Amino acid sequence: MEYQEAKDKFISTWGSLGTLWGINKAMAQIQALLFISTKPLSMEDIMEDLKISRGNTSMNLRQLMDWGIVTKVLVSGERKEFFTTEKDVQELARVIAKERSRREIKPVIKVLDEVSSIKDDGTEITKELIKQTKALHNLTKDADAMINKLMDQKQNWLTKSVFKLIK
Repeated sequence: MEYQEAKDKFISTWGSLGTLWGINKAMAQIQALLFISTKPLSMEDIMEDLKISRGNTSMNLRQLMDWGIVTKVLVSGERKEFFTTEKDVQELARVIAKERSRREIKPVIKVLDEVSSIKDDGTEITKELIKQTKALHNLTKDADAMINKLMDQKQNWLTKSVFKLIK
């Protein structure tokens, strides 16, 4: 396999995986392109390489910056904006996990807390709703706490955590 074929395959696969994780394909492909790039890329570079529109590129770069995965960088002598992404795979995973917790898990915990705290009217259906939502609330809260603890272990957090589980 030649470089271009491998590059295209990686970007395409990363884009497909992104959709499974709730990230749109173009957003994942932009991050993949930046991830394997040896230098920061301009919006025009990204548009040309991925064959996507300016609006799509701009919107997805903004979202990636909101996630903390992509940053703008200054290139001496250039007026264009250039972008790069986190290159450390474990740090990238940590940032993504932290952001997913903030965007997805914390709101679910809040809703489960509200639902499980309803007034118990003594009926069987209310008792079951409270019981099951409390159990789910506790499980979700514990999972989030575990994720946060892992995220606090910046250096090699994933590797260290997996080895601790194996021992």
